[in-house]
Amino acid sequence: MQKYECQLCGYIYDPEQGDEDNGIKAGTPFENLPEDWECPLCGASKDDFEPVEE
Repeated sequence: MQKYECQLCGYIYDPEQGDEDNGIKAGTPFENLPEDWECPLCGASKDDFEPVEE
């Protein structure tokens, strides 16, 4: 699954790990995150994330 990086702080959203602290279960693709989901480190919106080149 595609990882996404916050362009403001560098946080990497890894769908295999999810974001348990904010109720996002492991295995949730970035595209399926709620529209109001925010970066857990800096509060940036989903629009501030870009796919990670692997």
